[in-house]
Amino acid sequence: MNIARHIALIDELCFRPFPAEHGPSDVGFGGPGHHVAVLEADDGPGGGPARRAVTVDRFEKDRDAVYEVLASRWGDTDPWDPRTERGETPEPWAWLGARAGVAWVWEVQGTGRWVAVAVADRGPADGIQLLAVVTETAPP
Repeated sequence: MNIARHIALIDELCFRPFPAEHGPSDVGFGGPGHHVAVLEADDGPGGGPARRAVTVDRFEKDRDAVYEVLASRWGDTDPWDPRTERGETPEPWAWLGARAGVAWVWEVQGTGRWVAVAVADRGPADGIQLLAVVTETAPP
């Protein structure tokens, strides 16, 4: 866990130009109007449910530590839960909602961007990731 490194990357992405095309990046991937950074990853289902639960718990603690720093800057926020959304969900929110149960989301004043931090852990066959999403698209 390196919360300072995660915060520095999120800060950088708040000002980094968005890519013109969808594709990989040095921190994850991106596309027109968004960056997705993989802050931490556990790529395999190996180790069974107990190991998975420990990893999810650790990543959630790291997510919440990032939340504390960002909330001190941008204010407390309620978690965004994609299960409450109705109708068409724009990208990258639909992508994030398919992978994470909840995300902490802020509007970054003066940048025209939104930041979300979430743990992607929806599929037992998938790896677990601590993600940061920076986008110009407001959440639904």
